[in-house]
Amino acid sequence: MSDLPNLPNSPQDDIGTYVGLDRRDAEERARARGWTTVRSLPPGAIITMEYLAGRLNFEVEDGTVHRSWQG
Repeated sequence: MSDLPNLPNSPQDDIGTYVGLDRRDAEERARARGWTTVRSLPPGAIITMEYLAGRLNFEVEDGTVHRSWQG
């Protein structure tokens, strides 16, 4: 059996605090808190479901974050 890869840890962050923020402010805050990838998406965007450690996703409508999730 092969060893599991050494995956990076996601930052210890309350991702719910991004909801309601302006997209740019949320992206800057996420990067400052250690998220290596920050992705802003429109509502209903079709995305792949692979998990990426260190990635924070935002659903953004009218410039405001309505939902956030990691991976």
